[in-house]
Amino acid sequence: MLDTIDAVMAALRDNDARPYGRPRTVTAEELVDAADRFDDTGLRAMALLELMEAYEYDGERSKAPVVFARVLKLWDADRASFGEWATQQVFWRFKWVATSLLGTPDVPLASVRRWHGEMRDRYRAAGHGLQPYYAQRFHLAAHIGEDVQDAYELWAARPRTELSDCHACEVRAAASHLVRQGDDAAALDAWRPVLSGESTCAEEPHVSHAQALLPLLRQGRLDEARSSHLVGYRFARGKSGLVRSVGQHIEFCALSGNEPRGLEILAENRDLFGVTGDPSGRLDFLTGVEVLIAGLARAGHGELTVSGPPGRTWTVDTLLAHLRTEADALAARFDARNGTAAVGSRRRDRLARRPLLAEPLALGVRASAAPELAAVPVVPAVPVREVEPEPEDFGALVLRARELQLLGHPDADRLWRRIGERFTAGGEAEVTGAADPDRVGTAGQLRAELAERRAHAALDREDWEEGAAELRGAGDLFEREGLAGRALAARTRALVAVLVGNDPGDGDASDEDKDEDEDGDGSGSGGSDAAGTARAVDWAALDAALALADELAAAPGGPALADDDYLVVLQCRAYAAHHELVLALPEPPEEPPAEQAGRFARTVTAYREAAAARGSVRRLTVARQYAADVAARQGRITEAAEELRTVIAELEQAGQPWHTPRAYGLLGQALLQNGEQAEAVEVLHRALAAAARWADESYPFAATYLMAGHASAHLGDTGAAIRALSEAAGRFDRKGPAGAGDAARTRLQLADLLSTADRPADAVAVLESVLADAAAAGPEDRLFAQARLDLARGLFTLDEYRDSAEEYLRLATALEGWTEDLHLRTMVAAEAAVALALADRWEAAHAARSRALAAQEQWPQTGPVSAMLRQFARLVVQQEGPDGLEQALARLAEADAVRERAERAEPEADAWYLRASVHYERARAYAVADRYEEALTEADLAITAYEAGGERAETPRAEAVRLAALIEGTDLGRPAAARQRLSAAVERCRKYGLEEAAEILSDLRERLAD
Repeated sequence: MLDTIDAVMAALRDNDARPYGRPRTVTAEELVDAADRFDDTGLRAMALLELMEAYEYDGERSKAPVVFARVLKLWDADRASFGEWATQQVFWRFKWVATSLLGTPDVPLASVRRWHGEMRDRYRAAGHGLQPYYAQRFHLAAHIGEDVQDAYELWAARPRTELSDCHACEVRAAASHLVRQGDDAAALDAWRPVLSGESTCAEEPHVSHAQALLPLLRQGRLDEARSSHLVGYRFARGKSGLVRSVGQHIEFCALSGNEPRGLEILAENRDLFGVTGDPSGRLDFLTGVEVLIAGLARAGHGELTVSGPPGRTWTVDTLLAHLRTEADALAARFDARNGTAAVGSRRRDRLARRPLLAEPLALGVRASAAPELAAVPVVPAVPVREVEPEPEDFGALVLRARELQLLGHPDADRLWRRIGERFTAGGEAEVTGAADPDRVGTAGQLRAELAERRAHAALDREDWEEGAAELRGAGDLFEREGLAGRALAARTRALVAVLVGNDPGDGDASDEDKDEDEDGDGSGSGGSDAAGTARAVDWAALDAALALADELAAAPGGPALADDDYLVVLQCRAYAAHHELVLALPEPPEEPPAEQAGRFARTVTAYREAAAARGSVRRLTVARQYAADVAARQGRITEAAEELRTVIAELEQAGQPWHTPRAYGLLGQALLQNGEQAEAVEVLHRALAAAARWADESYPFAATYLMAGHASAHLGDTGAAIRALSEAAGRFDRKGPAGAGDAARTRLQLADLLSTADRPADAVAVLESVLADAAAAGPEDRLFAQARLDLARGLFTLDEYRDSAEEYLRLATALEGWTEDLHLRTMVAAEAAVALALADRWEAAHAARSRALAAQEQWPQTGPVSAMLRQFARLVVQQEGPDGLEQALARLAEADAVRERAERAEPEADAWYLRASVHYERARAYAVADRYEEALTEADLAITAYEAGGERAETPRAEAVRLAALIEGTDLGRPAAARQRLSAAVERCRKYGLEEAAEILSDLRERLAD
C-alpha cells in the first residue's frame, strides 16, 4: 500500500534496484501518481527524477522534457526541499533534455538552441562551469554538420567540471568525432582507456565497443573487433535504451561477413522495431539493419525469411522496402528540421559500405539463423591464383574437366559443376553438338560421371550413405555404356565409402588427398554403423575387385580399364587396410597386431609400386602419406616427418602443388604430436595458405585451424590461438549438423582459453552461443553440462550472480538423470548456493545450501562445500554487521564439521587449507562484531594452520598475517607488536619470492608506524 510517504520512498528505492525496461518504467509512472497525492516537494521530485531516468534508459527519451519541466517547476517554487543528490540531478539532467530535444525531429532547431541558452543561464546563476553547455553545442554542430571543428575545440579546450559527462563518455564523444573526420587510427588511440576497461561508467565501455567496431575492422585490428562485438553485444542485447548500439552490431556482422550472426541478432531484438521514443537512435538502428538486409538482397537472397517488425512474416525483399521507406522519411524529417543534408548524408554513406574483409571474420560464436547462409559465406573466398578458364565448347569443357580430374586439380570441381548445369539445360544435344563428340563419349557416360560428382559432393558433406549409393549407381551407368573399368572403380569406391564417418583420423589433417576423397576411398575417416560400431572391411569384395581388375588389365586385345582406374582399386584396398590398422593400433610402444600390420604393408606396397610403375605421382604420394600416418600414430615421428617432406618435394617437383596442403597438414600434426609446436604452427599455416590458394573446398580447414590453435596455445601465443580456434569453430559450423559436435567442443576450448587470458566476458559470449541452440548442435549431454558449468562460473566472475544462479539450477536439473559422477550434484549445489546468496535471493540460497550439505553425506565434495559455508559466513556479517555474527559462526561450525567428517572417512590432502580458512573467516567475523581479542586468536590459529601447507600456503598465510596485524595494531591499539609481526612476515615473503605480498605488508607496517 502506497498510503504513506515512507511507503512511496521505499517503493522508489525498490524500483531503482530493478533493471531498466518496460516493467520499471511502468512502475515509475505509477509512483509519480502516488507521490502526487502528498504535498511533499522532495518526494514528488524524487518520483519525477526516477521516471525521467526510466525513460532515458528505456528508449523513451522524447518523453523526458515534459517530465523535467515539472521538476523545474518544483525547483523554482521550493528548491529548499531538494536534497543534495536531487539538486545535483536537476543540473545534470539539463543535458538529458538537450539530447532528447536534438534527437526528436519534431522539435524545432530554435527550441533546441533556446534550451541550450536556458542551460547556460542556469549554470551561470548557480556558479557552475560551462563546459557541459559547450559539449551540447558541439553535439548540435556534429548533428547538423555545421561549424563542427570550431564547436569541438570550444568544448575540448575547456576544463572539466563536476557536471561534465564522465571521462569515459567524453572519450567516446571525442573518438567518434575523429571517426567522422576519417581518422580511425587517432580515434582508436583516443578510445584506448575506455576499450581497455580503464575508464568505465554505467554504459561504458559497452557503447564504445559498438561504435569502435568498424574503425577496428578498417584498421585491420580484427582480434579487437571480435572481442568488442562479443563483449559489447552481450550488454546491448534486448535493451531498448541501446537500440543504436544493436544496429551497429548488426551492421558490423554484415560488413565482416557474418550475415547469419546478423540475422540472429535481428531475431533476438525484433521487439526493438517497436521502440519509437528515441527517433535518432531508431534511425541508426534501422540503417544498421538495412546495411545487412540490402547486402543479402544484392547477393540474391531476396526470398529468404527474416525477422522484422512483429505482426507479419518478412522476407529480405519486403523488409528492405519497409526499412527504406521509414528510414528515408525519418532522415528527411531531421534534415528538414535542421536545414542541412547531414543526417541523410550520413545514412547514405553507411548504406554505401560494402564488406570489408575477403573472408568472414571468425567470431567464435555459433549463428543458428539462416543455415543456408552459414554453409556458403555471402562473400566467397577467391583463390589467390589464376583459375582454369571454362572452354565455351561443351566437348572441350568435358575433356578439360577429365584432364584436371585425372591430375586431382581443384578446378575440376568448378568445371564439372558447369558441365552439370549445361547438360541439365541442354540434354543430349550438348553432347552431340560438341566439336569432338567421339572423344566426349556418350550421354550415358556423362550421366555416370555426373553421378560420380554427386557422390563426391555427398562425401564432402559427410553424407556417407548417399555417397556410397551414388557411386553404386554410377557403376551401373558405366556398365551400361560398356565401360567395365570405370564401373569397377566406382563400385570399389563404394565399398570403402561406407567405412567413412567415425574413423580415428576423422576430421584431422591426415585426410587423404582431395582426389582420393573423390575416388571414394574416403577422407581419412573410417566407418561406423548407425549405432556407432566400427564397420568391418569387406575384404572378400575387395579381393574380388582386385581379381577383376587384374583380369580386365590382362584382357585380350588390350586392357579394358585405364591405369588410373586400376590404381583406384589398389588405393581403395590400401585405404581399407589403413582404416583397419588404425582401429587396431595399441598405444606406443606396443607393437601393432600382426594380421592388420601385415595386410597394411602388403596393400600399401602394392599400391606404391603400381603407382610408380605407371608414373602417377599423386597416387604414389598418397601411398607415402598412408605410411607416414601409421608411423606417426606408432610414435615414429622422425620417420613420418621425413616421409612427408619427401611427399611435398615430389609433388612440387611434379608440378602438382595443389596436393601439398594435406601433406603439410599431416606433417604439422606429426610435429605437434612430437612437441615441436613452433615448427608445427609454421607448417600448418603453410597447409592453410596452400589450400586457400587452390580453393580446395574439401580440405579439412576446421581440423587444421584447431591444431594450429592448440600449437599456438602451447607456445603461449594466446592471440593466435584464439584466432585459430574461432576460425575452426566457424569452419565446423559450415558442415551443418555433421559438424555441430566438433564446433561445440572447439568453442568449449576457446572459452577456456579466453577465461585463462582474463577475458571472461568474451568466454561467456562463446559459451552462451554453445548453449543457445542445443537441439541444432546435438553434442552429448556431458558436453553441454560442461558448457553450462563453465557459463555459470563465467557469469559469476562477471558479477552477474542472478544469471549465474539460473545456470547452476539448470545444470542441477540436468544432473538429476545422471548415474555417474554423482559428486557433481554436491559441487553444483554448493556453487549455486553462493551465487544465489550474492544475488540476494537468500531463501533459495539457504535451500541450495541444505541440498549441498545433504549431498555431501552421499557424494562428498568437501572443498566446494566448505567454501560455500565460509562465503555464507562472510556475506552474513557484511550485510548484518554484528547482528549476523551468530549465524556466521554457525556456518563456520558447519564447515569444520564437514571437514572433520571427511577426514574421518579418508585423510584430506588439503585439510590444512580448510582448517586455516575457517579460522581466517572466523577472525573476520569476530572483528566485524568488535570482539577483537577473539578475532586475533582466530587469526593466529589461521597462521599456524597454514604452516602445514608448506610453500604453497605462503600467500594465504601472508594474508592472515595482514589481518592479524590490522586487528592488533588498529583495533587493539598494539602497533609495536603488529609492526614486529609484519617485519617477520615481510622477510618471509621475500624469502619465498612473494614480492607483491611483501609490498602490501610493508605498506601496512609503515602506516602503523605513523
